[in-house]
Amino acid sequence: MGYIKFDKNQLINLEYSLHRELVRSNRAGSFSSTTIVGCNTRKYHGLLICPQPQLDDEAHVLLSKVDETVIQREAEFNIGINKYHNTYNPKGHKYIRDFSAEIIPKITFRVGGVILTKEMMLVKHEERILIKYTLVEAKSPTRLRIKPFLAFRNRHVLSKQNIDLNTKYENIPNGIKVKMYEGYSYLYMQISKNGGEYVHVPDWYRDIEYMQEKNRGYEFNEDLYVPGFFEIDIKRGESIIFSAGTKEVKPLGLSRSFNKELSERVPRNNFKNCLENSAEQFISKRDNELSIITGYPWYDSIGRFTFIALPGLTLSINKPDEFTEAFDTMISRMNGPLFPETGKGNKTTYNSVDTALWFIWSLQQYVNHSKNKKETWKKYKKVIKLILDSYKNCNLQNIRMHDNGLLYSLKEAAGHTWMNCQTDGVCVTPRYGYVVEVNSLWYNAVCFAIELAKSANDKDFIKTWDSIVNRIPQSFMNVFWINDKGYLADFVADGIQNYDIRPNQVIAASLQYRPINDLTCKTIIEFCYKQLHTAKGLRTLSPQDPKYKGICKGNHIQRNCSMHQGTVWPWLSEHFAQALFNIYKESAIKQLEKIYDDFESAINERGVGTMSEIHEGDPPHNSCGAISFAPSVAALLRISNMIEHIKKTKKKNIKKK
Repeated sequence: MGYIKFDKNQLINLEYSLHRELVRSNRAGSFSSTTIVGCNTRKYHGLLICPQPQLDDEAHVLLSKVDETVIQREAEFNIGINKYHNTYNPKGHKYIRDFSAEIIPKITFRVGGVILTKEMMLVKHEERILIKYTLVEAKSPTRLRIKPFLAFRNRHVLSKQNIDLNTKYENIPNGIKVKMYEGYSYLYMQISKNGGEYVHVPDWYRDIEYMQEKNRGYEFNEDLYVPGFFEIDIKRGESIIFSAGTKEVKPLGLSRSFNKELSERVPRNNFKNCLENSAEQFISKRDNELSIITGYPWYDSIGRFTFIALPGLTLSINKPDEFTEAFDTMISRMNGPLFPETGKGNKTTYNSVDTALWFIWSLQQYVNHSKNKKETWKKYKKVIKLILDSYKNCNLQNIRMHDNGLLYSLKEAAGHTWMNCQTDGVCVTPRYGYVVEVNSLWYNAVCFAIELAKSANDKDFIKTWDSIVNRIPQSFMNVFWINDKGYLADFVADGIQNYDIRPNQVIAASLQYRPINDLTCKTIIEFCYKQLHTAKGLRTLSPQDPKYKGICKGNHIQRNCSMHQGTVWPWLSEHFAQALFNIYKESAIKQLEKIYDDFESAINERGVGTMSEIHEGDPPHNSCGAISFAPSVAALLRISNMIEHIKKTKKKNIKKK
């Protein structure tokens, strides 16, 4: 039995299996997502979801799913599964006997005397999914029917039966190509074995139901188009591969391609390998630009989270070249001193008050890895100067540097920190004025820039910024420290300190350059542990607060209202762990190991082999939000590296003695 394992007896229990989801992506920007039993429960589920740049450059579901039928002696056994109103049809889950995902997802079916396995894999650099069927056991001649369900729609909307459908198809070697609507790529569906038959019987399967969308308060019924089906004989011990992609392939080479792709996969045979595999899945390279996908299945690239996640996704697995590629891609997309936050093209937003500061923090981690300060300053000094000067000279629309050296964001930017969920256009957690993590990052950014400038003897820069940076620590404590409570205000607006107990103050203790002394750091760490700590990280609000919401469920308004009011975001665990290490050094290792190990149980719970976006604040801290989230995975890889660093340091010290 592999590392990723499930209770075989529970696989046929849909209450158990439908809440466990798969997400796999590739470098071509495509991804595949479904449940471990192959029943789609979200509009974001699909076997081939890929960009359509000729339409809107967004991800579109081409192939939603594939249902199979095992045929023996004219008896048909449908092993697919779909949810309709109050029923499942067919009910192929009853034939499932095993599931594994150590290398790639593999389902084992048993139908009478037939044992059939189904393995799925996205090709790394192509918009293509390969599904391999192997007949392990059979006592009589067996035939396999493969029925593809097509959607051809943006991942955020649902398909409905319509008269614009193009039902035509063209024969290609061992398959067909179809295009449901003009403007789309063709979908090429082919089988590796000669002698198969395609039967064209176009039909709509109406009102397929997605329970997760229903639970989330969205439209949840979809009509999917089935152009026909493929049938082919399969012998005992034989494997047949079904390919669906945006380009035609040579069918007889599919088996070789499958084996080659498989040989390059890293087994998910321990927690660290699962995280490293998952880290790779957020890296997308299109048109020679490498970018970070923030999370699956509904996020694209988000500027702030790109910089927060980038060191963990690349440097932690020793891929500095990918760091610089993604970093330079973001620079190429700048608008003045601002980085793109969300959206594409003319829909791009540039409204974050802190993303540029996370950019400098991210670069700091790269320098710590590469140890090359002088070259880094030479390459990036123009961007760094542009950013810092824009804050200092009040060139940014909603943020100002005051005479005390601190940054003050205007009320109009109340939703421009990372706590930015909105309902009806209003931020649920408005934070403006002097914001604690923004000013912590600001101090760190200026100090780090001075460090780089010193390596290159850039005296003018050092002279300009030394006087500013020297004011910040005292100003920071004067503004944020709540004397009678013993912690930092989350923000200070109009001269009033906000007393909400939140984890953002931990960032002040986690940075390389901290605007607070070690005693204050220690006080904050202990306070936040007592008030906010869970087995899955720090809550975003103390349970003692009347605004606290410990469950993140309901429609999108209810979820947005709870996202930063007690929900746990694992990416903050990296900063809590770093704060512990900053103060306690090697003696923090047991606490760091506990933080890291507490997440391991989640590897089989929801997004199989990866980490979700958030966890509920109330026990048992169920995972929710995006199935797979780049900052969550990156944080755990960074913590793992901290632990390894401490252990190596201890070994060196022992040898010296």
